[in-house]
Amino acid sequence: MAATIVEDVPYHQDQEMTLLARLYRPGGTGPFPIVIDLHGGAWTSGDRTQNVAIASVLADAGILVVSLDFRMPPVRRYPETLADIDLGIRWTRKHAADYGGRPDWVGGFGTSSGGHLVLLAGMRPRSPDARLAFVISGWGVLDPLLRYRLAKEAGAQNFITAHHAFWGDEAAMSDGSPPLMLERGEKVALPPALIFQGDADEWVPQGMTKKFVAAYRQAGGEIELELLPGAKHSFFRDDPGGPNAKKAIALTRDYVLKRTVRR
Repeated sequence: MAATIVEDVPYHQDQEMTLLARLYRPGGTGPFPIVIDLHGGAWTSGDRTQNVAIASVLADAGILVVSLDFRMPPVRRYPETLADIDLGIRWTRKHAADYGGRPDWVGGFGTSSGGHLVLLAGMRPRSPDARLAFVISGWGVLDPLLRYRLAKEAGAQNFITAHHAFWGDEAAMSDGSPPLMLERGEKVALPPALIFQGDADEWVPQGMTKKFVAAYRQAGGEIELELLPGAKHSFFRDDPGGPNAKKAIALTRDYVLKRTVRR
């Protein structure tokens, strides 16, 4: 198989700025499944280069990865940031064939706050062209309101500041919380989903995650949950070559292939 091609392409341009996507294009002719990658960073930092370790492995497995930049505070905040992600999804679906992919094989993947954003984008697509075929949330901060309250209890000022910058207030955190969306009975899309996180994640309690998974299934969605033994929220950064990091990458790769080329 030919080597992966890595390139940056603009997916949106306006008077404010040009938004870039980093593409990891597998060798060969395809058709390739496509994963839109949303980075973490407490909704306020990070960029399209954050998940290169995961993207490279996915591309080697024949998966086209589209890692998006999107506007964050102080330029944009909730819910405007989701508009950029919507633009990225629609651009990817429109141009899928140009890069050897298929528009019906476009799913989403995100880590930490990106794991929350990709789930939110999957459950609240802004148009039919922005629907995702599947969603993968890696150690996603599923309930921003709960994480905000945990941060206040712990005195984690960096997270408190980030929440204020992106969300503004608790009402917005509640509005953008997938678990609370289901609890309120909000009508949402329910794409097939995979959630994985550490069973010792201090910011995403596994009890909350299990309750969300149960509610997702009760609402009619298909969802899988994997808990990584002993892993805290920062496990991938702290031990990028460790067994949990390797398992996280394998879970992502295998789920994409299962949802697309193996169907």
